[in-house]
Amino acid sequence: MGNPAGVRRDFESLEQRRREAAELLRQGMHPAEVARRVGVHRQSVGRWAQQLKQGGLRALKKADRAGRRPRLSPEELRRIERGLKRGPQLLGYETALWTSARVAHRIEQECGVQYHPGHVWRILRRLGWSCQRPTGRALERDEKKIRIWKQKRWPEIKKKPAKKAARSSSSMKAERTPHLGSEGTNAGVAVSL
Repeated sequence: MGNPAGVRRDFESLEQRRREAAELLRQGMHPAEVARRVGVHRQSVGRWAQQLKQGGLRALKKADRAGRRPRLSPEELRRIERGLKRGPQLLGYETALWTSARVAHRIEQECGVQYHPGHVWRILRRLGWSCQRPTGRALERDEKKIRIWKQKRWPEIKKKPAKKAARSSSSMKAERTPHLGSEGTNAGVAVSL
């Protein structure tokens, strides 16, 4: 069961369903019947009955979120973003390019939380940052010479498909010719060249 990927849970309706099940259990209804009425597995009703017995209705309150708690607080995320906005050169890097390894190193320095560089993109996406590749162009680049080279020289040296020649032997078909073997069946194959 569970939720399809990307679908958020409605914690309010889930809590309402647990409360409805709790009320039916208090009326003395069998857990299997409660499960049928509220549309859940009977093991869930058994778990809710245990929670109800141990902590009352408070134990059936809604969860505030699904999944693991984030390792970085909102304040830490703001500090990281401020550092990223200052740029990598002000923080001691040689180039003005934030790489995922640099961001991971920055997070560890700033917050003491270690992230693999391959997972840093999730944090950057949460901050509203996107992956961008700089265009690496040489300062000495001469657009006019490049255009002339593409129009004149490149067509001269570019490989062209070979003209159609005679068929190769691999393109010839094998022809079957009748050949009587020892038992009178077609056992041989002749190839024409």
